[in-house]
Amino acid sequence: MKMELLQNIWDEFILFVPNIFYTLLVILIGLKTINILNKLFYNFMNRKGVDATLKPFLSKVISYALTACLLISAAAILGIQTTSIIALLGSLGLAIGLALQGSLANFAGGVIIILFRPFKVGDYIDSQGLAGTVKEISIFHTVLTTPDNKVIYVPNGGLSNSAVTNFSANSTRRLDMTFGIDYKDDIQKARSVIRKVLEKEGRILAEPAFKILVHTLADSSVNLSVRMWVKVEDFWDVNFTLNEQIKLSFDANQITIPFPQRQVHLNKAE
Repeated sequence: MKMELLQNIWDEFILFVPNIFYTLLVILIGLKTINILNKLFYNFMNRKGVDATLKPFLSKVISYALTACLLISAAAILGIQTTSIIALLGSLGLAIGLALQGSLANFAGGVIIILFRPFKVGDYIDSQGLAGTVKEISIFHTVLTTPDNKVIYVPNGGLSNSAVTNFSANSTRRLDMTFGIDYKDDIQKARSVIRKVLEKEGRILAEPAFKILVHTLADSSVNLSVRMWVKVEDFWDVNFTLNEQIKLSFDANQITIPFPQRQVHLNKAE
């Protein structure tokens, strides 16, 4: 009786071996095919000019969906009831969903960002105290590159539910600068010196025209506010250049930039 049982198990195993072989073969071929299809789809999106924000996101979603279909097909070859697998996957999905609420929130955030597009790849943004150029928008997080070449991975959940400042949304930005002069200095002379420097700076846009205004009468200085419009890519270069040029022009024209000073009086002990 025991020998017959072992013989039956062996016979079933021999019959099952081809299915295992075919399943492994299907999985290997399927994974290779998915990789090829994914590359073809990515190239298709490149030819159609699909936005750089969408390409990696759609590519990964399709890859995951095809892989799931492949695994279900492999289970069917082994003789496993796929309806049971689907039911099991549903139960697992519910359990995993409860355990990974944060990750699901990040996934939902990624979908919202893709659909409503508050920013795209290549934009410079600031959110939650983090700033950088958007390098990639993936399923669960957005990758930022800082000006000093650091990489920041920002979860999409928080990013989609918080305020985002997009510095690249418009092609131009207003540059505001403030320069303090001494109360003894001539305001009109200082304004004329600043105007000459601005007129020599070719990166300042003609329209809207720049303005030089008296901003505040501070404790130790008269603060002049300079407002001008520049292209987004010229913003910081113009800022640094004007700081230097206006300081040099003030020095050349004997205009003083005051700074806080403290006088200490010592009383001699009697």
